[in-house]
Amino acid sequence: MVFGSRRTHYNGNSVLLPVVRRVFWFFNGLGNWCNDVANAMGTSVGSKAITIRQAIFIAVIFEFAGSFLAGGEVTNTIREGIIYTGPFLEAPKLLVIGMLASLLSSAVWLFIATHFGWPVSTTHTIIGAIVGFAAVGIGVDTVQWGNVGYIALSWLLSPVLGGIISYGLFRSVQYFIFNKADPIASAKKAVPYYMMIAGWVVTMVTLDQGIKNLGLDLPFMTSFMYSIPVSVLLYFIGRLAVQRLKLDPKADRDFHFTNVERIFGVLMIFTGCAMAFAHGSNDVANAIGPVAAIAHAVSNHGDILKSSPIPVWVLLLGSAGIVSGLVMYGHKVIATIGSGITELTPSRGFSATLSAAATVVLASGAGLPISTTHTLVGAVLGIGLAKGVHALNMGVIGTILISWIITLPAGAVLSIIFFEGLRWGLL
Repeated sequence: MVFGSRRTHYNGNSVLLPVVRRVFWFFNGLGNWCNDVANAMGTSVGSKAITIRQAIFIAVIFEFAGSFLAGGEVTNTIREGIIYTGPFLEAPKLLVIGMLASLLSSAVWLFIATHFGWPVSTTHTIIGAIVGFAAVGIGVDTVQWGNVGYIALSWLLSPVLGGIISYGLFRSVQYFIFNKADPIASAKKAVPYYMMIAGWVVTMVTLDQGIKNLGLDLPFMTSFMYSIPVSVLLYFIGRLAVQRLKLDPKADRDFHFTNVERIFGVLMIFTGCAMAFAHGSNDVANAIGPVAAIAHAVSNHGDILKSSPIPVWVLLLGSAGIVSGLVMYGHKVIATIGSGITELTPSRGFSATLSAAATVVLASGAGLPISTTHTLVGAVLGIGLAKGVHALNMGVIGTILISWIITLPAGAVLSIIFFEGLRWGLL
């Protein structure tokens, strides 16, 4: 059957479709949170800076905040930037079914990857799924191949950029703290400044891009100026937290930098929040993109527009998926990120997390759906390289690279299969 030559009947009030889309979104949310949230919190938990319970608490709050405040730009890029919606004007239900197939295929692949402990990308998976159903189910010309190539290039650049930043950041930690005659005193002085930098990065991009979703469009320089007092406030908060931290001189007998790492443990809590926000602003929005498209088409009786507002129920259902997915299955990917690639301590985990957060949040502000997973893995690799190639587990790295290569085609193939099945069952 050739679609697009006639307008397919669309019934937005059907009982089956709303139930199916909610079930598929929650299922996709479970897979996303099992894998991607574990990626985001892997360095914090792996370095033993926070517990798994604390990671869940942080994820629930800051993933939600990131997706709500700063995820709108990426959501529009995912849908309108990957496929042309014109061919679906005469068959809007095909867009809904295709997005349902994309959600289901993404969830299935993420569950498979999580089972084996592979930290794969939701961004990869969902874009591969959308390309798959559109190219095969509708037509190759439906896909905006130029934009897909541009986004694919960003997937290659994100781990490189994350690795470069983390390498430089950890070298600065070594220079300003570990190589000093009194590392503890140096850490007490330097750590609040690192917290100030982290606060500036997140605040700047949130003000510049994120609050547009709330109807506030601030000029760049205004956002820049507002970010300065926030980052200064965080400096004093960090300074107070470090001063109140009780250190045990005896703890340094077995490991000379035990107390220094405890100071960085305080900083890791903040950077863990920043990474959760960064993930929410980018990768969660990627997963929400198909849901927003479905909800918009259903609520407008098949009318397809460029901008798809994110319904509140989507965010609430996603928050429930955060807790369920991370508790049920996330420990496997946390183990890969937190200890499989290289050994992490709070200072190393901080460098990797802040570098990844800066890269991802900046990309989210630009509307570029890069992969949090690739960025964070690249940042962890940068930490390992700062210690020497011998500190890297090349076997684990090789497995991760293979899983990255097969993720996009896996998402596409699964999406085509599910699209054909759903088209037969719902049309």
